[in-house]
Amino acid sequence: MPYRSSPQSGGRVRLARGASPWLLPTVAAATVSLVKSRRSGRWAAVAVPTTALAAGMLWFFRDPEREIGQGRLISPADGVVQSITPWHDGRVRVAIFMSPLNVHVNRAPVAATVSSVEHIPGGYVPAFDKESENNERVVWHFSSELGDIEMVQIAGAVARRIVPYVPQGCKVEQGDRIGLIRFGSRVDVYLPEGIEPAVEVGTRTTAGVTRLDRD
Repeated sequence: MPYRSSPQSGGRVRLARGASPWLLPTVAAATVSLVKSRRSGRWAAVAVPTTALAAGMLWFFRDPEREIGQGRLISPADGVVQSITPWHDGRVRVAIFMSPLNVHVNRAPVAATVSSVEHIPGGYVPAFDKESENNERVVWHFSSELGDIEMVQIAGAVARRIVPYVPQGCKVEQGDRIGLIRFGSRVDVYLPEGIEPAVEVGTRTTAGVTRLDRD
């Protein structure tokens, strides 16, 4: 069963799927405090931080449309390339660190069939720490024309919930939305043997746009 991202309608701001457990309480609190602040100065003091928090949540969970980039593999995440590591089996791991200010929706790096989606429990140390290798994560495998492509969403100290959008067996197009890491963290992509990275440590990436492979 194929999965396709729905287009943005009109001029409305699109918000990430899976954001409601965080958005609804903060927006509700902001709304109540704003209404009551009209009658009470005490509530005005509450309205300022709750409204700021709600605005921050709306910004954190934005999900903009993207014009999908060109390349055999494209970045699944907004962020900064933290490391590029040759792997023991000939692959190259590209680790992308996502800050709380990045868009948190991750996209398919390649057109493929999702061959597996595995949730692995673990810790929640900061994603830039080496110990984050043992953090809670979701391991994806995509069956593509390039062979098996592995991608790992890794939770961090703040991001304690990974929300996959796509189940095993679904077909995805390159750049389709496939999941959300609440409040950032890290996403690793393993380039197949023989494919050189087109990015370097420090490169800023845009999900669905930045090319990861070199010709």
